[in-house]
Amino acid sequence: MEASLNPGRFRHSRCLSGYPRDHITERDLSEMEITEVGVRETIQEASSEKIEGRPTIRMQDALLCDMNLPLRGRFYPLGYPIEILTNDPGVLESAQETFGHARLSRTIPALQLRIGVVSGEAGTECPSAPTRREYNHLYSLVADANNQAMLDLKTGINFTWLTQAAVSNKIYFRYNFLEKVVYLLLGASAVTDLHAACVSKNGKGILVFGDSGAGKSTLAYACARSGWTYTSDDTSYLINESDPPRVIGHSHRARFRPSAKSLFPELEHRQISPRLEGKPSIEVSISELPVSNTATEATIDFIIYLNRCPSAEATLISLPNGTATQRACQELYSAGEIRAKHESILSVLSNIPTYELRYCDLYQGVEVLDRLTAEN
Repeated sequence: MEASLNPGRFRHSRCLSGYPRDHITERDLSEMEITEVGVRETIQEASSEKIEGRPTIRMQDALLCDMNLPLRGRFYPLGYPIEILTNDPGVLESAQETFGHARLSRTIPALQLRIGVVSGEAGTECPSAPTRREYNHLYSLVADANNQAMLDLKTGINFTWLTQAAVSNKIYFRYNFLEKVVYLLLGASAVTDLHAACVSKNGKGILVFGDSGAGKSTLAYACARSGWTYTSDDTSYLINESDPPRVIGHSHRARFRPSAKSLFPELEHRQISPRLEGKPSIEVSISELPVSNTATEATIDFIIYLNRCPSAEATLISLPNGTATQRACQELYSAGEIRAKHESILSVLSNIPTYELRYCDLYQGVEVLDRLTAEN
């Protein structure tokens, strides 16, 4: 005899799978009740195994949410404290190589990074560069199912899971995950990153912007070789709410395109290594180069936009107030609330004297900047 069925009698819709909803018999109901009893008994047996000391399988273990990360290290990128929790000593070794040059200069709560490393069948080859995605304050870096990072740029909560193969390739790990995660978190909380070099002379700091390939790194280094104070080659970090405006740079190292070998003899025998986005570069400790003056921080007194033109005589052209803010906002690599915050911070650049430097010869460009700092 068929019986009408009230779906509300069943706690789980899965109990109805395989049964036509409009034609369920009393026998069907009995079978389903037996199935429910069987599920409960299985759960009770698993519980008793735990009591008896036998290992049990927990569904959440597949999430790696409780993985033990017993190793800790504290580092100070840009002078800001971070704490790394991991289960692999190779992570801390790479962090020491990347951030070990810096010491604490800003007393703020430390950002905490969780970096778990899985081995075995998770992957034996180094993965490809991760794909980056962002929505509002959520950010992801995903190379594949076993190599990825998730960040909440608003709260600072983050986790990174990588294979042993990814961490063992130090260049890959540093450029694609370690540095990226650290500077994304700092960039959302303490600084605003700018695609610009920074050098100083006569107590005047110059921020040098330009399209990729315009010569930011080579001009900054040419200035440093001529006695200027070196702060950064192609990335500077504006300290949020600093007055007057100040930037922090990676003054401990310099990075060049391979073509710089033809400009500076000391680079001739330097090896080329891959960078972020696959760009080849030459990375050199500044202590190994003929540079006598460096500074981690610098004030911003002038802003220069490079325009390298064939056969052009080096000259400065004044640009309207607000140009730097407008262009810097266009180059922001952020979204949502974080982007709005950065745009507000960048308004501090609006009234800084801004120029376009048209040049062809590198050292003529340095001479023009020499006159700018001497005459103002």
